[in-house]
Amino acid sequence: MSNQLITRENNERVKGFFLTLERISVAVEKLFSSRKPTLNGDSFYTDEELSEKLKLSRRSLQDYRNEGRIPYIKLGGKILYRSSDIEKLLEDGYREKLR
Repeated sequence: MSNQLITRENNERVKGFFLTLERISVAVEKLFSSRKPTLNGDSFYTDEELSEKLKLSRRSLQDYRNEGRIPYIKLGGKILYRSSDIEKLLEDGYREKLR
């Protein structure tokens, strides 16, 4: 049994470990950089984010607001949608498949 120093340069498993660790580190940084701040544990969507998430045009969202079909908050001219309100709206509108 020899006393050999195992380093990143002379061992493929160690090299693979460090590469995986680097990828995880980059992924965590990306995740936290896109993290949205919350208010009382609730996050908010902008008009653009919600239209992309629901696959609706921003004009359709405006129509839904005008008709009172979708709850929103207007803060200094900016429209925000509480994520919990959107989730509840989607759950309430869910219909089981008929057979």
